[in-house]
Amino acid sequence: MQLFYNSDIKQGDSNFFFDKEESKHIVKVLRKKESDKIFITNGLGFLFESEILLASEKKCEVKIVKETFKNPDSFYTHIAVAPTKMNDRLEWFLEKATEIGIHEITPIICDHSERKVYKIDRAEKIIQAAMKQSLHYYLPKINEPISLSQFVKSNIDGQKFIAHCEETDKKSFKNEVNKNNKVTILIGPEGDFSTKEINLAIENNFIPVTLGNTRLRTETAALVACHTIALINE
Repeated sequence: MQLFYNSDIKQGDSNFFFDKEESKHIVKVLRKKESDKIFITNGLGFLFESEILLASEKKCEVKIVKETFKNPDSFYTHIAVAPTKMNDRLEWFLEKATEIGIHEITPIICDHSERKVYKIDRAEKIIQAAMKQSLHYYLPKINEPISLSQFVKSNIDGQKFIAHCEETDKKSFKNEVNKNNKVTILIGPEGDFSTKEINLAIENNFIPVTLGNTRLRTETAALVACHTIALINE
């Protein structure tokens, strides 16, 4: 099944028009014709099975023939991660985490961050593409960047963790995560969190944890955390 994404389609729609760019892709690139089936999600849990009524490169029209809703997961994964110096490394994480089933991502700017500015436009496109490829019906949320100090002081529900590399007392992340819960974990930059940031997180009820016995790159650590939560909730 090939999945399309459009946030404008909603429950109860009988017909839907794709914009010019998507229409051209459907008709010219994919060579879809009248009566061909198209599967669409709005990223909110709905799958719309449709049939092409008008195969126009400028305004492709489809008729909705079936509507299905997938209940949301019983757990919620929120990774707050420092943007990496090389953009492609964080983009790799975004793609793979979306495939695994992450729910929310927040870029955090830290004391040791080599990248202090991060624009989410391209990130949103990567997440959308990964959602379609992996046949998910929920689009992960990516937030605007925020400083670590602001983030840890914000109102965050559920379990809260910080993964860092300092040789201090830390718990095993996989042993601390509760099933069917909201989990937020902080993943630091290449130079790790500063001692000041770690203490601030702990003061705001973040539990210090380890993700294993080896030192991981930022994007690897973030993906390990995401996958660990997914496995616990299988």
